Amino acid sequence: MDSSQSAVTAGTGGGGNGMMISQTNDMAATPAVDDPKQNLNHVINSIQKTLGLLHQLYLTVSSFNAASQLPLLHRLNSLVTELDNMVKLAEKCNIQIPMEVLNLIDDGKNPDEFTRDVINSCIAKNQITKGKTDAFKGLRKHLMEELEQTFPDEVESYREIRAASAAESKRLAQAQSMLPNGDMKVKSEL
Repeated sequence: MDSSQSAVTAGTGGGGNGMMISQTNDMAATPAVDDPKQNLNHVINSIQKTLGLLHQLYLTVSSFNAASQLPLLHRLNSLVTELDNMVKLAEKCNIQIPMEVLNLIDDGKNPDEFTRDVINSCIAKNQITKGKTDAFKGLRKHLMEELEQTFPDEVESYREIRAASAAESKRLAQAQSMLPNGDMKVKSEL
């Protein structure tokens, strides 16, 4: 639990219905950073803080009496402030969630089902594509056999031209990834 959350959950009195000591504003304590992960972490922290405030509010309301009216008002104000803070933090995040995932959540289902369905769909499409490429490879092989029987000299010159072209392409690809000292360029992983 970070310092902003402990300040919210700290209280006095029995049964967790004490008054809040203070509340810090995450946006004021956080420098303006455009890092998407950092922005997302701020939103997640704000959501957790809001859930803590809702729990405190529930405890206060469930054991409400005349003496707990002031703590109730403080908690309501804290909740409104944190929800406002969450909206401001969320504006900095660009998260796109497929409607299918939201519909699954609304239906009470696990959003991992969407991921599983997408992966299964990709596997099926991959198998179809693989079948098509295998069919084209078979067609090419069959055509080359037929052409070799009918036009053996032309097929031989075609294979020589194709081999020379492949060797030239390979040499160019190696030359582009070669540094002046002979070392190879390495692609950095992102």
